[in-house]
Amino acid sequence: MSQSDPVPPPANDKWIPYRHPQPKDSPPELVVPNAIPTDERIWVPVEKNVWFRPLLLAASRGYWMNLLRVRKSGVLSCHRHPQPVHAFVLKGEWRYLEHDWVATEGSYAYEAPGETHTLVVEPHVEEMITLFQVNGAMIYVDPDGKAVGFDDVFTRIDKCRAHYSRNGLGADYIDQFIR
Repeated sequence: MSQSDPVPPPANDKWIPYRHPQPKDSPPELVVPNAIPTDERIWVPVEKNVWFRPLLLAASRGYWMNLLRVRKSGVLSCHRHPQPVHAFVLKGEWRYLEHDWVATEGSYAYEAPGETHTLVVEPHVEEMITLFQVNGAMIYVDPDGKAVGFDDVFTRIDKCRAHYSRNGLGADYIDQFIR
């Protein structure tokens, strides 16, 4: 065997694939190539300088995964979540007005249910991109906690469908991300 020949896998059961069918009611896997898109039409506007890119809209489970992008200075309205949220910062940094920590590139953040906060990206940050898993809903509130609106997986699907319909990708473009 020369050095350029591939090394065969060890002779054990770890390299044998599962032999049985997957559960018949399980939704299909979802792989999103180029998750950080170069086509600007894929980013759905939220507020000035703020967009999201859907990765998974789990309508059957009530959560969504998306990339949140903020360029220059931006604010995501004050909100709370009735269920946990997970975040991983891919680029840039952000913070909450209500806390003294900063989520920097490579940071993971867990948001406890009931937490109320206002996400901000400071002007010195050229671009921030964070992967979020949002379970349940985002309930938008005023500074005194009075509910003024909400987003859930269904409103996100509607926003994506309308955005993609307007920009030429087509209303059904979002369907590939719905499970």
